[in-house]
Amino acid sequence: MAQDNFSQVTEFILLGLSDTRELQLLFFTLFLLAYTMVLLGNLLIIVTVRTDPKLSSPMYFLLCNLSFIDICYTSVTIPRALVALLSGHKAIAFGSCMAQLFFLHFVGSSEMFLLTVMAFDRYTAVCRPLHYTAVMARGACWALLAACWAGGFIHSLVQTVLTLQLPFCGPHTIPSYFCDVPPIVRLACADTALTEWLMASNSGLISLGCFLVLVASYALILAKVRAHLRQGHWKVLSTCTSHVMAVTLLFVPCIFTYLRPAGALPTNKYVCAIYTVLSPLLNPLIYTLKSSEVKESMWRLWKRCRA
Repeated sequence: MAQDNFSQVTEFILLGLSDTRELQLLFFTLFLLAYTMVLLGNLLIIVTVRTDPKLSSPMYFLLCNLSFIDICYTSVTIPRALVALLSGHKAIAFGSCMAQLFFLHFVGSSEMFLLTVMAFDRYTAVCRPLHYTAVMARGACWALLAACWAGGFIHSLVQTVLTLQLPFCGPHTIPSYFCDVPPIVRLACADTALTEWLMASNSGLISLGCFLVLVASYALILAKVRAHLRQGHWKVLSTCTSHVMAVTLLFVPCIFTYLRPAGALPTNKYVCAIYTVLSPLLNPLIYTLKSSEVKESMWRLWKRCRA
């Protein structure tokens, strides 16, 4: 019977952000600008870090990988949304929808884990400077990065398998511009209470757990900085403040979206835009404008390109 239910829905309809043509064109322009800035900004960071030997520290190694993840993350949702906004074609095949869901959670959770590792890197540099070289050796950085991707893959696989086990035989409209777990689960024609709690405990607790670890690490850094108010530590404080802003924009909307059963409240599509569009857009600015080393390297790269 479950297999029959699966076969009755071959595609979903992504309703997008608005049915008004004028607003659709406005959102298309905004999304296109945001995606272009994400691509250019993060590619610039990757090229700068990869071509400048002075940016070989673990912090910049992790920053380079964060830029790569942001490019992948936005590429999962925004290009499909741009096509739908411009053409008006809102249908997405069942298989394509499941693939988008898988890669969204794969890359998104990998980014959460990576941001946690970056906070640990800053904590070690500030609070354990004598052990920093040993703790954050290149081999350890690669191992932490692999753990981030592996954790993201396992998390996404669980979410996707749980979704695929559900029967879909009725409504097939998704009130968003991309496929995600909460709105899809609400379309299942079965009792999904247990599945919803399993998914909430998976995505929600990962979001909340990583966020609490990040807050704790930055709180420890703040306590260390307050005990040694020198000029260099004021710079660290300013950097940590901007980082906290970045992770808040990503984690708080995710906690709001995933740390509850899918049927509890409707998913706010504008809240989803914060962590799928706005957060990746601001990451290159937040993580580079506070770094004089990156700005100087970008200036040297610009001069080499003009020569």
